[in-house]
Amino acid sequence: AAVVEKAHQAGIKVISYDRLIKNADIDLYVSFDNEMVGELQAKAITELVPKGNYVYIGGAITDNNANLLKKGVFKVLKPYIDQGDITVVYDQWTENWDPEIAYLHMKEALETNDNNIDAVIAANDGTAGGAIRALREKGLEGKIPVAGQDAELSAVQRIVQGNQTMTVYKPISQLTEAAAELAIKLANNEHIEVTSKINNGKLEVPAVLLSPIEVNKSNIDETIIADGFHRKEEVYQ
Repeated sequence: AAVVEKAHQAGIKVISYDRLIKNADIDLYVSFDNEMVGELQAKAITELVPKGNYVYIGGAITDNNANLLKKGVFKVLKPYIDQGDITVVYDQWTENWDPEIAYLHMKEALETNDNNIDAVIAANDGTAGGAIRALREKGLEGKIPVAGQDAELSAVQRIVQGNQTMTVYKPISQLTEAAAELAIKLANNEHIEVTSKINNGKLEVPAVLLSPIEVNKSNIDETIIADGFHRKEEVYQ
């Protein structure tokens, strides 16, 4: 926020890229729709498991994106929870998005619920990997649906192997190109079409939010591989 203020004092406009800068007079926020990421995760898992015990492994509470992801997940889960079909038996943030901490969370979730877990939603692929490691130790790897996001190579490999259900892909080139185009428009004082406004604690920030893409075993080739995000031989090993 202090950097934004200094830039503005010098007459420079500021775009908040990917992460929302809190409590600052930023001119524009450009990111993927992180709430939609959470919605895609929860929709994919509730289609497979419309009833049962759910575990939510969140990201770092200090990261605004982690909060948006969780908001999206619970928006989808709420009606299922309200009618008693889904019970969230474990819900924890993961400090620094650390997969090791996510592993310990999942271990604890399994122990406190006598391994009676039906689905796991993890805030990213790293935390999903930690959760899957804990499931493996109990012989449950591949038997319980697990959602992640970021389309990390290890996660896509797990999807191919059947140990992770889905991930959410955010094509970085789309975001970088959009940010560059919008920076030029801002500098030239041109009109910018915004898709929404997001409160950053100080003001309603004009936002351009791109749509993320659900990826599962059936569409890896036409999304991640077609874009060159990962190579086919890496994914299928």
